[in-house]
Order: sequence, then structure tokens, then C-alpha cells
Amino acid sequence: MKIYTKTGDKGTTALFGGTRVPKYHIRIDSYGTVDELNSNIGLIRSQDIDPRSKEILVHIQDRLFTLGAMLATDPEKAKLKSGKDRLNIPKIKEEDVTRLETEMDMMNEALPPVTHFVLPGGHPTVSYCHISRCVCRRAERLATLLHHEEPIDELALKYLNRLSDYLFVLARKLTHDLQAEEIKWIPEKL
Repeated sequence: MKIYTKTGDKGTTALFGGTRVPKYHIRIDSYGTVDELNSNIGLIRSQDIDPRSKEILVHIQDRLFTLGAMLATDPEKAKLKSGKDRLNIPKIKEEDVTRLETEMDMMNEALPPVTHFVLPGGHPTVSYCHISRCVCRRAERLATLLHHEEPIDELALKYLNRLSDYLFVLARKLTHDLQAEEIKWIPEKL
């Protein structure tokens, strides 16, 4: 199988289902940003972190491929109930959101309460978490815009929202594990 197809040389790409759209289409921007997020999470997973976090990150990467497939699917073809044109793609489930919440609750048990915003940084691994959190927020904004134009499964939006929270808590956990300094943001007085 060749990687290059030459079908996108004129600035269009195909959704699952075959519909061609411009490469600047909000749907392409949405799943492209989810792909960028997945790559950044791979960077976190490649660091020297605990096995449990690595295991959860692998699961998240799998879910992000599923989310990308949901976003890359022609909405008209996804609506078909039967027939050869119907697309069967995996979906994000409520259990995926719950798993992120459970993991956050477990991590938070060992951390001091959050009383202020936290300045990103303190250790490269922690910074990768914050970068991923920001990319996740961008993916959520783009998916929300897409949802406004062409409704998508709302669980996709919920998952991205919860994932950005998870990445923030993971950054705090890794700050603790790596004995890095967590600097609170305290606004300067006027």
C-alpha cells in the first residue's frame, strides 16, 4: 500500500464515506487537532513516568483515534440506518468519560487542593502535559464550532472537555512525582 494517493493535491480530502471537502474545512481542522493532541500525548507517554499513567495514556490515545474517526465521518453517511453506504465506526461512550473522572479523583487524593491557577512548567514532562491540555482545549473549541455547523455526537465534546481536565490533574500529579515546583499564579496588586 502506498502512503501517497495524490488525491489531495488540489486541496481537498475525503471524509469516511467518500465525500470530498476542502482541507481547510472545520471538520478537517477538528480531527487534525485531535491528531495533534494524540501526538502530544504520545510525547508525555514517552517520558519516564509511572506505569499506571502510561497505561491510561495508551487508552486515551485509542479513544482519540475513535474520536478522530467520529469527526472524520461524513454526517450524511453516518445517519443511514442500513445499506452498503452505511458506515459502522466506533464511538466514544459514557464509560470513557467516567474513566477519566475516576482517574482524576484517584490522582487528586494524593495532591493538595487547588487554590490558585498554576503556572505551566517546572519540569519538561509537566510542560508536555500543559501543552497537551492547551491543544485539547483547541480541539474542543473546534469540535464545538463544528457541532454548531453540523451536529456531532455530544459525547465527543464531553470527552474533550474532561480530557483537558485530566491533563491538568496529570500535570499536577507528575509535578508531585517528579518533585518539581508548582508555582501558583497570584495576580500582581494594582
